[in-house]
Amino acid sequence: MSQQKQFIVTASATLVLVVIFIFLINLITEKTQSIVSPTLVPPIKKTALVDPKLQPNQHAKQAKASEIDLRFSQAVVMLHAKQYDSAIKALHRVLELAPKMPEAHVNMGYAFLGGGDAKTARDFFASAIELNLNQLNAYYGLAVASEVLGDMESALGAMRTYVHLSPKDDPHLAKARAALWEWQAAREKRDAERKSQ
Repeated sequence: MSQQKQFIVTASATLVLVVIFIFLINLITEKTQSIVSPTLVPPIKKTALVDPKLQPNQHAKQAKASEIDLRFSQAVVMLHAKQYDSAIKALHRVLELAPKMPEAHVNMGYAFLGGGDAKTARDFFASAIELNLNQLNAYYGLAVASEVLGDMESALGAMRTYVHLSPKDDPHLAKARAALWEWQAAREKRDAERKSQ
């Protein structure tokens, strides 16, 4: 079997297994959603493989894009399985290959948040927003990380932005509004207690 055919068979088999694994993980974890927002999975692009001998530059670009897709998909599976260290490793490779991919920054934030490092998570959410001001789940993650760190003003601001930018049919909008209400009520109670002292 030629090297190109072997690559095609291996890549195809890997992608099929990743998609099946993602599907199974989603079925298992659908009922146990945590506060972490769902991650983004870029669409798998179907392109004809180029001949590396005839188009070496295009082949290198294609191989890089395939690795980014594969590593990102692996990270999403690991996030859903709550294997945060493994997700961080896969996303680290994605960011080496595509440092300006906002979805990778967001998912890295959720991996660190899930692993208990809210400070690092907040930095990744902020960098995702710098790369794409409309990256909704980055605002949600920034709000949650800020709340964990006790920075309620930042948490409120980020969650308000999430609510403002979200479409009306966003499945996480009700949870975001509830968090906003709860945080605002806690802030008002705290302010009232301070005034009474």
